Amino acid sequence: MSKNIQIATIGGGCFWCTEAVFQKVKGVEKVVSGYAGGNAPGKPTYREICSGLTGHAEVIQITFDANVLSYQDLLIIFMTTHDPTTLNQQGADRGTQYRSVIYYHDEHQQKIAAEVLKQVQEVYSNKIVTELSALPTFYVAEKEHQNYYRDNTRQGYCTYVIEPKLAKLRKLHADKLA
Repeated sequence: MSKNIQIATIGGGCFWCTEAVFQKVKGVEKVVSGYAGGNAPGKPTYREICSGLTGHAEVIQITFDANVLSYQDLLIIFMTTHDPTTLNQQGADRGTQYRSVIYYHDEHQQKIAAEVLKQVQEVYSNKIVTELSALPTFYVAEKEHQNYYRDNTRQGYCTYVIEPKLAKLRKLHADKLA
């Protein structure tokens, strides 16, 4: 069977967390950490993003085989492995750069994302605040932010913040793991 390669762009707080989650999902070909959604001119740097002044969000761009992992299933995994009900915050990470966001690439993705947001709202008692917007320019993050969890599994942030998200992935979506 031939592949049906598609791209999704999402942000669920720190990109190290969402990258680590999706690197473990069946059908995902590649995950790239980056920035999108801001208004600063030129390519932003991590330091500028962390200031909160550029308006960019930390996001990941996922290249996946839709014959193995549907866009809908990808979004359900995303919406259930981070907290989409906290505005500009994931855990101790606070600021607009940590907002929950789905950047759709076309009208089909927009429609599916809107349906998933409505469907997943039933799981949460608080209102989902995930932004749904057309994909703006995506900027690839610096090299040290790529494959962060894989390269730094013993680092404290990985142990205390990323590991619980991976445990949630294993618990809720074991059938989707690579």
